[in-house]
Amino acid sequence: MLRSTGARTGRSAAPAPSTTAGAAAMIVPVPVCAAVGAAAGLAGVVFGIPAALAAVGFTKAGIAAGSMAAAMMSSAAVANGGGVAAGSMVALLQSLGAAGLSLGAKIGLCLTLGPLGAAAGALWGKRRTGSSTENTSELKVE
Repeated sequence: MLRSTGARTGRSAAPAPSTTAGAAAMIVPVPVCAAVGAAAGLAGVVFGIPAALAAVGFTKAGIAAGSMAAAMMSSAAVANGGGVAAGSMVALLQSLGAAGLSLGAKIGLCLTLGPLGAAAGALWGKRRTGSSTENTSELKVE
């Protein structure tokens, strides 16, 4: 484990005893963490949303019997006197499950979730490395 106190104390970096039996943690630069977060946000739009819809029961073939989607559809039908209202949440989710997201929806979600993922990755990277705006001269390697 290396610890550098930087220019504040004037001491040089010296190896400290390792508590991980020789295994060193890898420091990933903040821009890499941001890029990984952005990729995760984009992958969520392309793969995660359709997979989540299918897992709940909104499939390309229709609503899966015995699924959460079937329970939602039943509740919506009872509440509306026997039919599912056009434009309701069940109808919207079934449409998304059957046809997928439109190009416009994918673009909109990518423009939202990509930057959010990048910001989350950057914050995670800053916390992992221990960097802050107050003191950027310290380096922590665990």
